Order: sequence, then C-alpha cells, then structure tokens
Amino acid sequence: MDYETLSNCFIGVFEDIKTEDQEIFICHESKNDIVELINFFKRNITLDEWHVSFNGLGFDSQITEHIIKNAEQLIEQDGETIARFLYNKAQDVINRQKDNEFLEFSPNQLHIRQVDVFKLNHWDNHAKRSSLKWIQYTMDWHNIMDMPIHHTTNVTAEQIPEIIEYCINDVKSTKKIMHLSKEQINLRRSLTEEYDIDLFSASEPRISKELFLYFLNKQTGIRKYDLKQMRTHRSKILFKDIILPYVKFETATFQNLLKKFQDVTLYAGETKGGFKYSVQYKGVKTDYGLGGIHGARTSKVYNSNEDMVIMTSDVTSFYPNLAIRNKWSPAHLPKEEFCNLYEWFFEERKKIPKSDPKNYVYKIILNSTYGLSNDENSFLYDPEFTMRITINGQLSLTMLYEMICENIPNALPIMQNTDGLETMIPREYVTKYMDICAEWEKITNLQLEHDTYSKIVLGDVNNYIAVTETGKSKCKGRFEFKDLALHKNKSFLVIPKALHEYFVNDTKPEDYLKSNKNIFDFCGGVKIRGNWKFNQHAIVNGEYETNKLQDTIRYFISNTGCKVIKKNIDDNREINVEAGRWLQTLLINYIEKPFEEYDINYDYYLEKIRKEINSLESISNQLKLF
Repeated sequence: MDYETLSNCFIGVFEDIKTEDQEIFICHESKNDIVELINFFKRNITLDEWHVSFNGLGFDSQITEHIIKNAEQLIEQDGETIARFLYNKAQDVINRQKDNEFLEFSPNQLHIRQVDVFKLNHWDNHAKRSSLKWIQYTMDWHNIMDMPIHHTTNVTAEQIPEIIEYCINDVKSTKKIMHLSKEQINLRRSLTEEYDIDLFSASEPRISKELFLYFLNKQTGIRKYDLKQMRTHRSKILFKDIILPYVKFETATFQNLLKKFQDVTLYAGETKGGFKYSVQYKGVKTDYGLGGIHGARTSKVYNSNEDMVIMTSDVTSFYPNLAIRNKWSPAHLPKEEFCNLYEWFFEERKKIPKSDPKNYVYKIILNSTYGLSNDENSFLYDPEFTMRITINGQLSLTMLYEMICENIPNALPIMQNTDGLETMIPREYVTKYMDICAEWEKITNLQLEHDTYSKIVLGDVNNYIAVTETGKSKCKGRFEFKDLALHKNKSFLVIPKALHEYFVNDTKPEDYLKSNKNIFDFCGGVKIRGNWKFNQHAIVNGEYETNKLQDTIRYFISNTGCKVIKKNIDDNREINVEAGRWLQTLLINYIEKPFEEYDINYDYYLEKIRKEINSLESISNQLKLF
C-alpha cells in the first residue's frame, strides 16, 4: 500500500499480496471516496488484514490511524476538505520525524498492523539509508520515476490519473521488495509467535536486542523494563588493564605495537576513532584502531603453484568467542547469567543446520551483541566490554600473524582483515602451518577455519577476488556482483562481472561485454544529496537544451545521448556525473527493445575493465592480451 498526500488531493492505493486486485481511493474536489476507504479499513480490521508498506510505520500508518480516529467527522466533509485535512496531518508527521519527535501512534496502538519493509531491512540506519527510489534502482525495477507533481500543487482532476499511475508503481515495487524479503518476513513471523514479541518489522539489531533481553529476563528474573534502563558509562578506559596476559610477541615491531596499546587511555566519547596506529612488517602495512586490523600487500594477482600455496585462516565467530572464552560481560549485567547465555547461543547454533532460520537468528544475536555494547541506546552498553573484544582481537590475530611469518621460511603475508589472514607459504610447510595454528588455538582457546586459495586478485584489503583450489570464488568490494544487498550501489555491474570472468575463467573482456544482454548491468545509478540538483544537457532538433531531472536517476553510457550535470543550487557550481567525452542515455523507465538499439558505447566499459586489469597485472602480460 501507499498514500500520496498533496495539498488538495489524497490518493490511497492497495494491492492484494497474492493477486493483482487493487483498491484505489481518491479524496479531491472531483471525487470523494472517504466512505469507501473507511469501510475498507473496517474490513481490514475485521479480517485481521495487514498493510505492507515502505516506511509505513513512520508515515502511512499515521495517516491511516488519523482517518480511523476522525472517521465520523470526515464522513461529513467534502473531498477537498478531507484532502487538506490529511495533507496537514502528513506535514505534521514529516516534521515530527525531522525534529526526532515521537510519532502520535506507536506500532502497538495501530488498528491495522504493518509489515514495514523499510524498517525490516534497516534502511533507516545511517549506513544503509535508502529511499524507495534507490531500492527500485538497485533491484532493477522497470520504472524509477519520481513523483511528477509537487505536494504543494493544487491538483486538477486531469492530473489525478498521473498521480495514481505513480502510486501504483510504488505499490508494485513495494510488493516486489516484500517478495524479496519473504524469508526474512517468515522468520520474523515465527519469532513473533514463539516469543510473543512483535518483531514483524524489526531490523536485525533490534531482533538481537529484544531476544537477548527476553532470555536475560528469564535467566535473571530482572524485569525487562529495569534491564532496559541499565548502562555502564566509563569516564576512561585503560588499555593496559584490559589486554589479555597471553598477548606476547617475539619481534621488536610487534613488541612496540603492544607497548603502544598498553599506553592508551581512552576517555568518554572516544570509542569511535580515538586511536590509530600502523605497522610495517614483511612488506605489508597493517593499520590498527579500535575496531579491527586491516593490512594488505601491493595490488596484484597472487597465484599458488607447485611450490607455494596461499593459506587462508579465519577465527570462528571471532569477537563473540573472545567474550565467551574469557567470561567477559557488560559490567552492569549479572556476569554468570550473561556469560552462560552468550555461550548457550553459540553452542546451540552449532547444533542447528544452516538451513534452519534459527541458526541465522543465533548468528544475529552473537554478532549484534558485541556491536550493541558500544551503543548508548542499548541496555548492553559498556564501552569497556567492546574495547576488551576489539583490542584483544587485533592483538591475538597479530600473534598468529607473527607466529606464522617468523616460523615458516619464505612465508609471504598477503592480507590481514579483522578476523582472519591470508599467507603464501611453501607447500612443504603446510603441516607446520597447521601445527602453528593449533598452538595458537591452544593459547587463545579460539578455533580457526582453514582453506587454500589458487589465486587472490588483490586490489586492497577490502577489494579482492579469492579463488579456492576447489574452484569457488569470493568477491569483495568493487569486485562484488553476486547477491548484493539492496541498499548497495550496483552501478555498472557488467564491469565486476567481466573482471571475474577474466580472472577466474580466462574470458576476454571484449567477448564478455558482447555476450551480456542485460541492459541493467550496463547502468549506473546516482542520487542527489544536499543542495544539488541534476540537469540534463542535450542537443534537441539542433538546439541546446537544459532540463531538470529527478533526484534519483539511472543511465548507461551510449554513443549518442546527453550529459548529466550536478548543479549546486547555492553557488551554481556544475560537475559532470561522467567526466570527459562520455555521453549518457537515461533509463528512468525501461522499455524492452532489441539490444543493439540501446547503442551502448562499449569503449567506456572496456576502458574501465582494462584499467583495472593493467593495475593488477604486469605490462608484459598486457602486451600479449591487448
């Protein structure tokens, strides 16, 4: 469902989740469907029908409740009066959100319950924040059209079909998101039924918080309300008091690192960026901070061969296990109960097949609990607990890093990243490598998982393709193209796909580009931020034209077309979305046609792909290829 609330026109569109049956309601001077809408709501309530929405908890449900609350009054009003009444409510809801005020109706006050795919997917989180238009782009929705009429416009009867068409498009795309989120919705349904907690629109961190609270209440007997008020605030944290006694190093490089950590005093408010330090060791620069270690060798392709093999080792549930094995807990919570519960989640998860949704739930709880300990809004808040995990995690992994590199001749460190590392070693030392890892496991009481790579295509620590010796590939960062989270930018997906085909399957970029007939893979997406707008510069019938574009656009690079420009509203600065000679064709509304008619400029994509390949391979290899 979706509403459009304009100054003198209200439109509501609903579509059945299993069919394409629609209900459309209009309140305007030309038409007044308020009685039909109120009767529709009565049916929803009687039959316990829910509304599926995008940001419905924060907006649409507030309008619904306002209509239900004022039903008797509204029935007596004309269509335009109703539209203006609901428009004022809509502006009030929007202003409350801008001012971070509580909304009038909380989820448990709603007559008609909501599944809010916006909240469920955590797209209200700062790091994942996404509009419906952006999600339409990332899921290759055919039409990412913005609302064609500004909400302050006095709408005429002739404009209503255009608004309805827009609203239907949003409803159908929300329905698509619902289907893509089906497993997540079913999981939340089962959790809601099992624990009698409304988790239908809950994000993963909220699921973690609510279930940990539920079990902690059962374990301790402390009321949920009282647990929710608990926090441990720290004026300062002395790292020397929290570093584990087993942390020791052989080399001066890492002994100095340990001393650096031991000398740190972290004051309140510094737990996100209050410490940074870098180490150069065996040709790799490794960065340390308050989260995790990150380090990688020079960008290039690293291959295993008859003599050398790339070993990869990850710590199993690293950060949760550090807390579990060392019996750490937030200081304000009963230690024994917290530690037993945290370990119970870990041990229970091991018994449950990965195909079982409960395995995923326990994974969420294990991982989110650590993160929530550094969130002042969480009852798990104790920044010292967080620092114990992250500081000892970095130092413990560095111990393994040093043990391998100091005890295996010709060991070549390739990458270290938060919970694991990759090292190239002589094949004759694989058994010794495993013995060293076993020794580290004994010291730390943690477990490692191992594999071997035939190849790592290394851009940097966050961008790489790794191929196991059994042929499976893992892509990260700019090389990623499989199962991308919907909030991520999937622009020009054909490029990482071509790189994967080249490095993994030895397919020439030119051949792959010509074989790909999915126009969406050639598209880029951009959204406006701040005081900027998009303009289209084009020559039409021999005349130069400038047209304003919508705030989220989709385009591909073509042989003919336009230039898309970002223009600053305040100072008139202009920036090309695509610098240089490249022209763009907008694809706001997809219309199927023979692929050659898109007139794609393959040179743009080939240039990007070759640039990446050239940066990773030697010049001599490039001369053979191109």
